[in-house]
Amino acid sequence: MQRSMMEAYGWWRGITRYQWLVLLVAWMGWVFDSMDATLYVVVLTPALKTLLGPAATDAAIAARGGLILAFFLIGWAIGGVLFGVFADRLGRTRALIWTILIYAVFTGLAAFSQTWWHLAIFRFLTAIGVGGEWAAGAALVAEVWPLRARTMAGGVLHSAWAVGVFFAGAVNYFIGPYSWRAVFVVGVAPALVALVVRRNVREPEMWHAAVNRLRATDSPEFSVGRMRELFRPGLLRATLVGSLMAFVAVFGLWGVTYWTPLLIRHAPDAALIAEGATVHRVSVGVMILNVGALVGYLAFAPLTIRIGRRWAFFIFFLGALVMVPTLFHTARRYDQMLWLLPLLGFFTNGIFTGFAIYFPELYPTRLRTTGAGFCFNFARVFASTGPFLTGALTGLFGSFSRAVTAVGMIYLLGLLLLPFAPETRGKDLPA
Repeated sequence: MQRSMMEAYGWWRGITRYQWLVLLVAWMGWVFDSMDATLYVVVLTPALKTLLGPAATDAAIAARGGLILAFFLIGWAIGGVLFGVFADRLGRTRALIWTILIYAVFTGLAAFSQTWWHLAIFRFLTAIGVGGEWAAGAALVAEVWPLRARTMAGGVLHSAWAVGVFFAGAVNYFIGPYSWRAVFVVGVAPALVALVVRRNVREPEMWHAAVNRLRATDSPEFSVGRMRELFRPGLLRATLVGSLMAFVAVFGLWGVTYWTPLLIRHAPDAALIAEGATVHRVSVGVMILNVGALVGYLAFAPLTIRIGRRWAFFIFFLGALVMVPTLFHTARRYDQMLWLLPLLGFFTNGIFTGFAIYFPELYPTRLRTTGAGFCFNFARVFASTGPFLTGALTGLFGSFSRAVTAVGMIYLLGLLLLPFAPETRGKDLPA
């Protein structure tokens, strides 16, 4: 109990300037990762109205929009797995630099799309960088920060996602009414973060020690970043449960939460206002949702210190299961949505802080980003069916609100997985 209290209170004392720098650059990378991932969501409707032309019915926008999101999640999964191995073999910092450059450049190129499948290709390539950045940043922070402060640092790191979504909403608020293409151009800005990383951040000593030790022994049994080791008896349970938990969270986030702009657009009073005012409503809704998400990100870390990883995940999975039908099936007016959106964001987004804390704790140094990247990202291959399924069910049910409510039942699976999840609270990182 005393150790848990020390983790939650005064965790920042004694942290060096360099450790703060590492957290800052990883946080900035995740902020812009989030912003570039979300820009498409906030401009989905106007972009597809332009690219589909006369065929841009609500059903067509939902179907093509869901398909593009599915491509994005598949690219995210590929990038996360590939750059997880890359970061274990060649370094966390190198992986961080390359992934930031990839997602920044291809977000900007999306502005030049002429058809919906051009946009799908650019979003797929953007996602490769988006997926790879998370594992490298989370491992970098976990290995540089001391044990007593690691959990809270992980919580701060993932709060960056809410800030990035807020930035995306702000960009759309000021630029979206004039040009959705200009919104994508803003996504090039994160390339500057890669320069900061290149000049100021070195590889963690823990990573150097692990690589040197393995090179010295030259053991064929253990190697750096070899994925098949994730499925050995000692790690198989962690890999399977971690991947399935991430699947539930990602499936819910992209199959549910990222349809909130469409919910706002379909509010009964939306037809009575101008398109520019609707764009502003969507932007405000996205930002309000992420106020709740930010609180959720920051709340998860102290909660998991006090009650453990598994119980914290239980509270957030249960909250998401309750909030999805509450918002999508009962809210009918814009003012009602503004009250409920922060609660949805708190649970469906806040749970991702748990992965930044939990996954690096499951694997030894030589496999840390390989394992964390696999769990967090491979599930996206299957979770990519979430937005596509939501779009398809919209046509079947005649209402995307009903479709989203049905998809939200996925959080029940998350609750059923938790008895099998290893508890890692208070334990050192496996070396």
